Amino acid sequence: MKVFQIGAAGGVGRRLTELLTARGDEVTGMHRSPAQADTVRAAGATPVVGDLIEDSVEELAAKLAGHDAVVFSAGAHGTGMDKTTLIDGRGLEKTADAAERAGVRRVVLVSVFPDALRDGKRSEGFEHYMKVKKSADVYLARTGLDWLIVRPGTLLDTPGASRVTAGPAIEYGDVHRDDVAAFIDAALHEPALNRVIVELTSGDTPVADAVAQLAT
Repeated sequence: MKVFQIGAAGGVGRRLTELLTARGDEVTGMHRSPAQADTVRAAGATPVVGDLIEDSVEELAAKLAGHDAVVFSAGAHGTGMDKTTLIDGRGLEKTADAAERAGVRRVVLVSVFPDALRDGKRSEGFEHYMKVKKSADVYLARTGLDWLIVRPGTLLDTPGASRVTAGPAIEYGDVHRDDVAAFIDAALHEPALNRVIVELTSGDTPVADAVAQLAT
């Protein structure tokens, strides 16, 4: 499988590249900053320069052409509400439109758990982020693509155990970035798991079993 990653230099993106290439997939990792090229390459992907803000749909489509799937895990990461709108929101819309134009049917979006950090202090920027992410989910879900939206709980950098809880509606909790990447790796290779929204936290079910259960 040829996979195009947007957000390949991020915490989930790097881990996913390593898993995909380990199974023999060919990965292209889009990055904006020149400094990120080495990070993308070190994980096993072929780096390609791209900018979700500046690139047109046509330019993105040219990059996506020839791939089997796109994984979108990019984000503004607290750089301002305007960047959140342009990257998490409009960037996903451009990606979906570009995928359709390039004939890439499979698009996986890493979104956010609706209950994320709801017991803490809520800033205007965070509420804007949640609104933009929900709108991005809606935009992708209205396309004719074979989409999959994954909503992980609070992300942890500590090592995962390849065991999760996954479903259309589950209780909120933490999840390891390792396990988010493992779930997407397995889900990408299960074509029956498409046009669904999956919430994801740490749990007791092996990742492969969780994907198989959802696919049926």
